[in-house]
Amino acid sequence: MRSRSLPRIVVLGAGASGLTTALCLVEAGVPVRLVADRPPARTTSAVAGALWGPYVVDDERVVGWGFYSLTMFRALAADARSGVRLARGLEAAATYEAPPSWVRAMEDFAFVARVQLPPGFVSGWQYTAPLIDMPVYLGYLGERLAGYGVRMELIEPVGSLDAVAGLGDVVVNCAGLGARELVPDPELYPVQGQLVVVENPGVEEFFSDYPESETPTYVLPQGDKVVLGGSIRQNIESAEPDPAIGAEIRARCAAVVPSLATARVVAHRVGLRPVRPRVRLERVVHKGATIVHNYGHGGSGITVSWGCAAEVRDLLG
Repeated sequence: MRSRSLPRIVVLGAGASGLTTALCLVEAGVPVRLVADRPPARTTSAVAGALWGPYVVDDERVVGWGFYSLTMFRALAADARSGVRLARGLEAAATYEAPPSWVRAMEDFAFVARVQLPPGFVSGWQYTAPLIDMPVYLGYLGERLAGYGVRMELIEPVGSLDAVAGLGDVVVNCAGLGARELVPDPELYPVQGQLVVVENPGVEEFFSDYPESETPTYVLPQGDKVVLGGSIRQNIESAEPDPAIGAEIRARCAAVVPSLATARVVAHRVGLRPVRPRVRLERVVHKGATIVHNYGHGGSGITVSWGCAAEVRDLLG
């Protein structure tokens, strides 16, 4: 029987943030209920790349959350079931650029000579970072939660904080883009991203261009497949793939890794990143219930997931 001294804590959302937060709380000895209006496989997290990297560094908290998560992902990489592996790769720029400060803190960071870079790039560096196969990883988190007796419950979409406040004594809002109407939060908006998944022709190392633009190029090997990216389209609500954008992504990636030009396309993925000027992670009170907001991570949701979950745990004492 649940102790009367413990509040009823409900985590809302079954993407990476929701699953990680629920797991972080239950492993701290706090019983939780996990609810969402869609299963993990239908969340934005499921279609992410996903390469660890604290890209949204204009929010000073992101790097700290990211490196906390890095420690967790390094440990998870030792478990073959997790979908997490440590991969060495290359980040390169078409102009002379200094690497971001966080990447210099990586243990095996090293500059790469220009002659070793793909055509069109003039500066670059290598390092090792976690690569996460998101469909596998989300399933892994779900299995770990099930081991504690926590299984996601599908509910009808929750339309307001009034309704959220009735779910439990404490509600952790990990609703992603859904928080735009739920809170409501006019600062939250969608940024559409598109990826192409192809059969792996033998790629082992990741590639990512720098700095980030509306047409980022990245190559993320995930076992027998490679995830190719990408696109950044602000305020696009559609989750339908655009064949022209897919063709452009494939061409950019093949210019870096020529063997990708003839690799068979397995799938197209489209997701809507939940973006706001700053991640919202704070504790508030609404209609007598404690609400902890944990949303607005943009394209860094996986990168900061464990750090943000730990802060939610700390906010709840």
